[in-house]
Amino acid sequence: MLAETPPFASRRGGPQIIPRPVSSRLGGPPPWASLEPSRLRVSLARVLQAVAASTPQAGLPRYAPRPITPSAVLVLLYEHNGEPWVVLTRRASHLRHHASEVSFPGGRRDRADADLWATALREANEEVGLDAAGVRMVGRLDSFVTVGSRSLVCPFVGTVAARPDLTPDPREVERVLHVRLADLIDETAWREEIWSLSPAFGGDRTMTFFELHGDTVWGATAAMLRQLLELSIMGEALS
Repeated sequence: MLAETPPFASRRGGPQIIPRPVSSRLGGPPPWASLEPSRLRVSLARVLQAVAASTPQAGLPRYAPRPITPSAVLVLLYEHNGEPWVVLTRRASHLRHHASEVSFPGGRRDRADADLWATALREANEEVGLDAAGVRMVGRLDSFVTVGSRSLVCPFVGTVAARPDLTPDPREVERVLHVRLADLIDETAWREEIWSLSPAFGGDRTMTFFELHGDTVWGATAAMLRQLLELSIMGEALS
């Protein structure tokens, strides 16, 4: 059984409904827990350099459903007050699927999209009004398979020169979240769980959670953020 709710739950977390298996159990601390505090203070330049130097993992896991729908999300980074920030969204509460969940702007590829980078930019424009002209592509993170929606999600990392002025489309997005990377690195926001799934879905799977004030980031979005932070903080030590 999963251990009791963490003590910071009264201050952190959000309205997301998490389909946690009964057999779930607590995982470990963040990968960077043993590092000196100075290693945890990352700059935007350091993050962008780490992403640009990385090689996204290729191929599909054996449990990936068929057929797969190509999708893309935009991991948008910028510097504000001397610190790196990332843009997230809270999905609208009236949606039939993934209501109130925190995610990156993104969605399925349209036939009119030239490529998946175009998909990520188009979706970000539709969801939060991002002007694609000011976005520079830096690189990619590992693609992620969402078993429930049968999607192969390609996360593109992009950056803009300053904090963007974004307006959520209420049909899809309830709120735009501007989150400091330092708040994600904070050990009190971290939670890892081991979910025991059927062999068809990969067996035991490590699930990452970031408990923010008012929201819980989990699932594919949290896995992508975890990789972004690992690359930024630990760099080549992970390769």
